[in-house]
Amino acid sequence: MAGEARAYWLREPGVGEIRSAELREPAAGEVLVRTLRSGVSRGTELLVFRGGVPADQYAAMRAPFQEGDFPGPVKYGYLNVGVVEHGPPRLLGRTVFCLYPHQTAYVVPEAGVVLVPDDVPVERAVLAGAVETAVNALWDAEAMVGDRVTVVGAGMVGLCVTRLLVRIPGTEVTVLDVDPSRAPVVEALGARFALPVDADRAQDVVVHASATSDGLQRSLDLLGPEGTVVDLSWYGDADVTLRLGGAFHSGRLRIRSSQVGTVSPARSARRTSGDRLRLALELLRDPAFDALLSGTSPFDDLPAVMACLANGTLDAVCHVVTYTDDAADVRPEGGGDRDHRLGSD
Repeated sequence: MAGEARAYWLREPGVGEIRSAELREPAAGEVLVRTLRSGVSRGTELLVFRGGVPADQYAAMRAPFQEGDFPGPVKYGYLNVGVVEHGPPRLLGRTVFCLYPHQTAYVVPEAGVVLVPDDVPVERAVLAGAVETAVNALWDAEAMVGDRVTVVGAGMVGLCVTRLLVRIPGTEVTVLDVDPSRAPVVEALGARFALPVDADRAQDVVVHASATSDGLQRSLDLLGPEGTVVDLSWYGDADVTLRLGGAFHSGRLRIRSSQVGTVSPARSARRTSGDRLRLALELLRDPAFDALLSGTSPFDDLPAVMACLANGTLDAVCHVVTYTDDAADVRPEGGGDRDHRLGSD
């Protein structure tokens, strides 16, 4: 069963490539997974692609099955859906989600995979990591029935948060973004789209997910007295500047960070990270999430796709990577490693 798989690596900032990867025999308590789909976590993965992880955050930013180190060479990613080809009977032949990078096949501990419900399509299941982040954000935000909530930033995580928010009875949910092309996706999720100039104020909660200083400032400006901004953005090594001389103090406004590395304190006494991920996969039974799946590419094109996502020539909410049936295939002899430099043809 041991053999060779193929994996996407960031050789150095701006340069991705496909490399061979050893596929060892699974030991007791491990599973062999053949990848069916993986997803590009656009915000975090592109920050890694550009080399924007601060040196003092190298350890905190490690993905569960990462190999190598920042800024590169590094194998990074965490939205992987595959089928178990070797493992215990309860998992054999089943579709699973794993926080694994982009690789055609891999061996991980049995506890590292979570069953995908039978009625959740494979492509939709790649959103599990983003929905898990959204679940944690809602636990942090403590949004309530009838709240007025704005989500700033119509990216993958912001839109997953949006879909969960609109399912709270009586909530008025608006998504704010500078890109009007995101309006149809927002409306498909059951929320209202608005440009920054048309945003409503006096919001109870604002969820910020644009990863920009302007977006965070706008989030604060939209709050009513005693309101809270829940900040999901990861800024990397970028500076963030805010104007706090206005209503920040007089209105007793709050900024609360939220990140998926730990379970929200609001639920950590009663929920594990595994519970949270299983909940995310259950929530993905909702077909409305399909609106976030905005493009597909074969695995071999991933170095070029990452470069195009980074330089803006390819736009996507969640870009899905497809894999061949023979996921443990060997690169053709003499084919060499593929790579694509940022900004090249």
